Amino acid sequence: MISPGAWLGLLGGGQLGRMFTMAAQSMGYKVVVLDPGSDSPAGSVADDHIAADYLDPGALQELASRCAAATTEFENVPAAALRFLAQHCVVSPSADSVAVAQDRIAEKDFLTSAGIDVAPYRAVHRELDLEGMTALLPGILKRSRLGYDGKGQARVTTLEEARAAFSRLGAQPCVLERVLRLELELSVVVARGFDGSVVTWPVAENQHAHGILDVSIVPARIPATLSEQARAAAVTVASRLDYRGVLCVEFFVLRDGRLLANEIAPRPHNSGHYTIDACVTSQFEQQARVLCGVPLGATQLHCPAAMVNLLGELWAGGEPRWEHVLRHPGAKLHLYGKAEARPGRKMGHFTVLADTVEAALGLALEAKSLLLSEAQAGRLRSA
Repeated sequence: MISPGAWLGLLGGGQLGRMFTMAAQSMGYKVVVLDPGSDSPAGSVADDHIAADYLDPGALQELASRCAAATTEFENVPAAALRFLAQHCVVSPSADSVAVAQDRIAEKDFLTSAGIDVAPYRAVHRELDLEGMTALLPGILKRSRLGYDGKGQARVTTLEEARAAFSRLGAQPCVLERVLRLELELSVVVARGFDGSVVTWPVAENQHAHGILDVSIVPARIPATLSEQARAAAVTVASRLDYRGVLCVEFFVLRDGRLLANEIAPRPHNSGHYTIDACVTSQFEQQARVLCGVPLGATQLHCPAAMVNLLGELWAGGEPRWEHVLRHPGAKLHLYGKAEARPGRKMGHFTVLADTVEAALGLALEAKSLLLSEAQAGRLRSA
């Protein structure tokens, strides 16, 4: 076990890293962030910040020499950086387990091999591969690498549209996935330790807007059998990957009740932010526990919760009036310390806790509506 007081390294300076840093510091650890940005959300709260590229030899050597262990807050960190650090300190997750989730083709193939159902798909390496894929239309063409929050993908209904989209996506390897009639979307956050111990958090029911997570509702309003199926599938993913750390598996529920895996996120996840306030152990504390070889914390839900993402559009009229959120005794506001608010940029979130799911969701949507109304009024004034 790596005891509190030790230094931990973090690759990445975003909001997930910020929340990990704060959780690790509350346990008594010191955190040094490696991130090229000069004013990152994680770097601004860390005990130290190395402003350099993730593959900078000197920066990696400094991180390795100072830290007992290192982790990452985003899945596209260069594998070479993780492999270098692993020669000098504990690293979680490993480069090999992250690699599967960095590539949609490898990810879909892995899920299928693990016996987990996914939407019908085909790999597209060149435009000619699209011929004969009419059975997958209408579909979504997704770039195999570096896509997130709805970026790097396009909905297509004909082969002509698919060809044009493939060109717009840079003629890079893609996955064409058939569009299915969905009932709802779910996610399960799972943690697995170096000793093979594993825990999951309650299933979240997720609502998206423009490809970005909007609201998470916990516990998901689904039958217990479906909840257990989703949690078991997430455990299978972590075990088959021999994963050490926190990851999230996103699922589709079809209108006929079938459960399909959508994506793997090899890190704490936006839909798991509710765990900070609503669970015994947050996903970020758990990330630190795994990294340091501490026994996994309990994941029970204190009470139902609804989490709302706060995007840059809310700042159209200036700083939002946070009293709309904070006037509710069960509301918890989290802002990420980002200097510039841009449309679609995740600036923070808030979670509402209540005795029932319906009460938590109702209060959360009421606060969200008031914030949106004032942002719209601000846009009209500035137009």
